[in-house]
Amino acid sequence: MVTLLILLAIIVVLALWAVGIFNGLVTARNAFKNAFAQIDVQLQRRFDLIPNLVETAKGYIKHERETLEAVTAARTAAMSGLSAAKASPGDPAAMAELASSQGILNGALGRLMAVAEAYPDLKANQNMMQLSEELTSTENKVAFARQAFNDAVMGYNNRREVFPSSVVAGMFQFAPAALLEIPATDQAQVRAAPKVQF
Repeated sequence: MVTLLILLAIIVVLALWAVGIFNGLVTARNAFKNAFAQIDVQLQRRFDLIPNLVETAKGYIKHERETLEAVTAARTAAMSGLSAAKASPGDPAAMAELASSQGILNGALGRLMAVAEAYPDLKANQNMMQLSEELTSTENKVAFARQAFNDAVMGYNNRREVFPSSVVAGMFQFAPAALLEIPATDQAQVRAAPKVQF
């Protein structure tokens, strides 16, 4: 009888231990999903600013149609990448698509800002200055949100990989989450002198 009670107590302790690990993994997974939601908010704000920036620039840089079209196309691609990532935050393929599309958008925006530097009237335009400032502020918020997401992903991945959590993670198929690493824009391309044609 005593052996049965000891065996039952061991089973209860092991079950509680497994439940605790499972709950910790779920909490960590939810934390990185919440962190991704913050990235979503900031990227959406960024996407909302871009059409206003392009419209403001259009009146001044009529001869730079290619640059404006590239920004618009990159915004559309980046929004598509965000939609894919929102469907499954942490999924390696979704994070790679989001990172790639954000890198392309960063490059297009950088080229637009370089072109804007060549037009003193545009550079001095109050709307352009305000939109540029808001975009810069949003870029900083995106960077902070991305760092928080990557920290949460690292915490989740660490939790699911260490023993004995790895046993429970394997049993319940807790997949690894991918970091969001947006590639740096090609600074040489962004800094190249814009070709102004009249």
